[in-house]
Amino acid sequence: MVLVLNGVLQDDCPLDTSTLFLQHPVYRDYAQQLHSIQAKSIGPVGLLYVGQRELAAAAPHDKNINIIGADDATTCIIVVVRHSGSGAVALAHFDGSGVDEAVCTMVSRVQELALGYPEGRIELQLIGGYRDSQGYGEDVFYSIMQSFHKHHLEIDLTQACVGELNTMLRGEINCPIIYGVGVNIKTGEIFPATFPDRGPDQQLRNARIFMGAQTVLDVYDSANGMLRIGPFNYDPLRGADLWLSQTDEFLLQHLSSSPDVEPPHFAPQTRATIRFIQENQFPAVTVFRDNRPRYYRRDDATGCWGLVRY
Repeated sequence: MVLVLNGVLQDDCPLDTSTLFLQHPVYRDYAQQLHSIQAKSIGPVGLLYVGQRELAAAAPHDKNINIIGADDATTCIIVVVRHSGSGAVALAHFDGSGVDEAVCTMVSRVQELALGYPEGRIELQLIGGYRDSQGYGEDVFYSIMQSFHKHHLEIDLTQACVGELNTMLRGEINCPIIYGVGVNIKTGEIFPATFPDRGPDQQLRNARIFMGAQTVLDVYDSANGMLRIGPFNYDPLRGADLWLSQTDEFLLQHLSSSPDVEPPHFAPQTRATIRFIQENQFPAVTVFRDNRPRYYRRDDATGCWGLVRY
């Protein structure tokens, strides 16, 4: 009852992207505007990178962050929630797991960061979820829309660059037009982006997903300006050596929901993750000492995240 599409309060949630675009063709224009923006390669200085099954929220006055972003979204969808009055923004990378709880967390974080600022609307932007042959992207889209539709606040969908609007043909294969986006938290500008440096603990963060964690992890402590990873644990991985002995093509076909359109670093990144899991079979013991998160603070000299030593 509280999802707003093209300025109109909705009684029902769209069942799929085709229905959304048929009933509200203005989203085609919004997606085209996003496509027309030149993609940027974002370096590590001032960046808060959000990985798969992660979320983070920040306000424009945060001195530690300029850009918050995510990429490598094929069947996944990058979700941006922003308060128009304060500019507070939350970003998440959803693959279908833990969506309900994460949506509530995103909206709550934005509301907290918007306290004391002028009134404004909660705006929602969706980017990713290309039209894949198995319909995985549609499933993720529907789960996200359902979760926001159930929320008690009015939430205004201002961008839906998903499904056919984020799909192009390469030969005879559908592939994403945009894999990643960044948000300038000072201005609210959203733009296509790639992130050569994804910040600290990437193998640890990827290991959490590889081993099947179903929750979406909030990775930023905005009150203290620190990146926060964990704590979490997983069971040992059986057959790690067997996985590592396989070809890149085998890993693609068996570990990706969209093997035909993954970026070139998928297989090397997957191998690095499996090696990390092999070397850290019980991260609660070897990584998260005393069950404490790993905290990173922005280094004033380099502008990059540095591990906080206690």
